Amino acid sequence: MKNTQLLTSLRYVLLGALTVTTSVVQAESIAITNATVYTVAKKGVLSQATVMVDEGKITAVYSNNEVPESLSADTIIDAKGRILTPGFIATYNLLGLIEVGAVSDTHDSSDKKADITFDASLAFNPKSTLIAYARKGGITSSLVMPYGGEDVITGQSFVVNLSGDFDSVIMPKNAVIASLGATEKGSRATKLQTLSNELEDAQKALTKAEKASSKKGKEDEEDEEEKEAKEPSRSELVLNGLLSGEKPLIAYADRATDILALLKLKQKFNLNLVLAGASDAVLISDEIAKANVVVMMSAIDNLPSSFDSLHNSLTNVAKLTDAGVKVIISNSGESYNINQLRFDAGVAVANGLAETSALAAITANVADSFNLNSGRIAVGKNADLVLWSSDPFEISTKVDAMWINGKAMSLKSRQDALRERYTAETDMPRAYTK
Repeated sequence: MKNTQLLTSLRYVLLGALTVTTSVVQAESIAITNATVYTVAKKGVLSQATVMVDEGKITAVYSNNEVPESLSADTIIDAKGRILTPGFIATYNLLGLIEVGAVSDTHDSSDKKADITFDASLAFNPKSTLIAYARKGGITSSLVMPYGGEDVITGQSFVVNLSGDFDSVIMPKNAVIASLGATEKGSRATKLQTLSNELEDAQKALTKAEKASSKKGKEDEEDEEEKEAKEPSRSELVLNGLLSGEKPLIAYADRATDILALLKLKQKFNLNLVLAGASDAVLISDEIAKANVVVMMSAIDNLPSSFDSLHNSLTNVAKLTDAGVKVIISNSGESYNINQLRFDAGVAVANGLAETSALAAITANVADSFNLNSGRIAVGKNADLVLWSSDPFEISTKVDAMWINGKAMSLKSRQDALRERYTAETDMPRAYTK
């Protein structure tokens, strides 16, 4: 009898544990109703629309006349006409790699020994206080671009979501970064020549390997040492990823002649090329559009920072977009002010860029260029969503709610906590006041 009671008790305990586990694993389903939805997709802008989310994905997008009579969701949120957009995707930053610019011990973005294999995602800190601060600007994910070392190819970028979870690196080593242009010592020609030579050598090695593998019985005749000697190195594997188009090449270049040289390399090696900086791009916008090359640039650089960037202008993003170039609006490389990305997009709008194009430049264009399952409000996309108090490009607008992979995010940052600490009524002595 005692054994029977014990077994029965164990069954209830196990059943209870299974129930708890199931409730944790199952993601909450959400219906966001009565929203002005900027889908950045075929459906365009929808009024009084409904977006359904389940298991971290967008499962339905209903226009006003398509909304079912009854909605089945764990949580139903009435947007009351407010704007719902895809989460913004930041680029060209060091988020999670630098905490305090003036404290060198918090810098993990570069190393003198770093080369093409440099993977800074290993040092990414998902608990950086700057991540919550970035979320306040509507940013749900980021393409982090480390500086790397002193070689022409300085390493590889990676993509993170801003959930703050330890598994928030969603795409490590997703693109290769090359730095071209003027140098304090030496010639820019050396960089271009080095990049071309490395690609050409890698192409020859691939061709040779393909020919060798086509010869039947050859591998059986080789000893193990010879086989190992022919295995591609880590650097060669990365270069092979470039040549296959699997990895985009993000190339920093401002001067038109450097950009034209890169366009030739793209054509010769069939590269998936993204230009970064590209101050002179407006001078050769037709060539860039014809080559189907993406340009990643700041929308607020209106003064030359070097002799290579004499054509910086607030109108550059609009001019390139009008010429048919796909543009990504990026920040200036900092890690602590990427929440201002929406203001940069607003500056582009004030200087001739259409609002829908500005929104695409910080969402869909990034997702398309780096193969991310986000950047649009469409069925099957990750539920990275932001509900705004008003126009996202207005400085007074705030984020009212945010979801990353369908999970609601906190909108409280360290700055908010400090403000509350030092302005709250308390019996303790007031800090920093007389």
